[in-house]
Amino acid sequence: MPIRRLPPEAVNRIAAGEVIERPAAAVKELVENALDAGARRVDVRIERGGLGLIAVEDDGGGIPREELALAVERHATSKLSPAPGGDVDLLNIHTMGFRGEALPSIGAVARLSITSRARGESDAWGIEVEGGALQAPRPAAWAALSESGARVEVRDLFYATPARLKFMRSERSEMIAISDVMKRLAMARPDVAFTLQHDGRVSLRLPAEGDPQNEGRRARLAAILGADFAPNCIILDQTRGDARLSGFAGLPTLHRGTREHQHLFVNGRPVKDKLIVGAVRAAYQDLLARDRHPVVALFLDLPASDVDVNVHPAKTEVRFRDSVLVRGLIVGALSHALAGAGHRASTSTAQNALSAVRAYEAPQPALRPWMAAEERLAPGDFVMPSARVESAPLFAEAGATEAHSAPMNALTMPADEHDDAAAQYFPLGAARAQIHETYIVAQTEDGIVIVDQHAAHERLVYERMKQMLANGGVRRQALLIPEVVELDAAEAEAIAGRAEELAQLGLVIEPFGPGAVLVRETPALLGHVDAAGLLRDLVDDIAELGEAHALKERLEEVCSSMACRGSVRAGRRLTGEEMNALLRQMEATPFSGQCNHGRPTYVELKLADIERLFGRR
Repeated sequence: MPIRRLPPEAVNRIAAGEVIERPAAAVKELVENALDAGARRVDVRIERGGLGLIAVEDDGGGIPREELALAVERHATSKLSPAPGGDVDLLNIHTMGFRGEALPSIGAVARLSITSRARGESDAWGIEVEGGALQAPRPAAWAALSESGARVEVRDLFYATPARLKFMRSERSEMIAISDVMKRLAMARPDVAFTLQHDGRVSLRLPAEGDPQNEGRRARLAAILGADFAPNCIILDQTRGDARLSGFAGLPTLHRGTREHQHLFVNGRPVKDKLIVGAVRAAYQDLLARDRHPVVALFLDLPASDVDVNVHPAKTEVRFRDSVLVRGLIVGALSHALAGAGHRASTSTAQNALSAVRAYEAPQPALRPWMAAEERLAPGDFVMPSARVESAPLFAEAGATEAHSAPMNALTMPADEHDDAAAQYFPLGAARAQIHETYIVAQTEDGIVIVDQHAAHERLVYERMKQMLANGGVRRQALLIPEVVELDAAEAEAIAGRAEELAQLGLVIEPFGPGAVLVRETPALLGHVDAAGLLRDLVDDIAELGEAHALKERLEEVCSSMACRGSVRAGRRLTGEEMNALLRQMEATPFSGQCNHGRPTYVELKLADIERLFGRR
């Protein structure tokens, strides 16, 4: 068949399929245009999940009358300026949008109308595009309170492409996606007020925050992510080279079942980048179970020339010039901040515990009507049953039973911390009892702490093993017969160049001709290991990130498993000294607020909360 040039209308509809794939994408593009125009207020109105109406109104600079027709032409934009030589620098982008495709793409598949009053102009003007057909600009009414701005209305989205309508989800699903887009943009710009209405009901109303970098950002995040995020997060602010990472990281005990609560921003742009997601996972890898994900809001700022945002029309994917630096900054900042949190655990753990408590009324024994008068006690004659039996000791003596009293050398109290009266002023208090030989109850200055002894000791043992790995290196085991691993020539050269780094992790390799590597020793902690599979995993790591992370992760997994098996088990009776020693070590150990699987190691209940349970407040 002969080659034909497609008509402009078909070209625009084909291109619109990449840019505007659902109503949420249209909302994102229109709100980003408002932010680029300098808006301090953005109001969004939605009907029928965005398929009936999308109306975005802002108080930005507006579009001048003479540029209205140009604004709806493809690849026409005010956000890129040609260099002196005439070329446009696509690696130095400082705005949310830059491709000049959003408005013409929307106009190609919907009924689009724009009403604008440019800053400094006395009159407002409007323009309409219906299914790609452009009408001339005309005078319009301006009822907005602001002196300048724009109002963009999109009606009957995808009416010009009926096939696309068949792939739309329910109105509720589309509205959830729109709300998610609005929330992410609102997190990026706490200095801007946002409002979202759906079918006449306000679903999101966020006032502008006065301090967009510190408390204002925290307040905006709390309004979006929930009230439990602010008290259960750690502040981040770290710089490496020209890159800066700021934001908030949730405590490991504040986790979710999906990554939807990980909000990542690069130069103020919401992104979904695999490198950043992988770095977050690496920082939390030994703090959470693999099917749980932390709650974070991370803001990465770096020179525009060091990041490429022109990767996909949706602009949610980016590429970094120095990906190793970015990954190292994220992992290092998160690890340092989490270590600084020490034994701190999420306050939501205590709230969940309090919510689970229900008042209990013990059944009263019925008086026998035939009870003899002499058997009945007068009120003054009543005594507590505990007064009639010999009290059991609070702590079992060491050596009480062979099964429960094995020596526990790791739990020893320093000589100056035996003062029981002073111990309650420590963060985790003084041990008062052991319940069901599993949980330690400690009294603090203003409440109580309940500790899971196995989970807590598991974290302590794991952290000690990691420290030994870092200080003394990894013990190696020599293979009786060295294993030859066949690789691609380039892969073999890359892995051989990391031989010294791998040797520190317990893996000794050497080149074995072109396209092959000889494995002589492997980490002893791994036991019997598939050397070929391990080496290929390392090759993938080095090719993608320039570092061998797979081996480190495997070693840490083994350490975690060994710590779990070698820790104090539930059912082990502890002495008072051992319990206090465990509490003091928890206070001095990073990440001790959760076990290796992300579960909390302790729950703290304030005295005021306990009094409320009994109606004393």
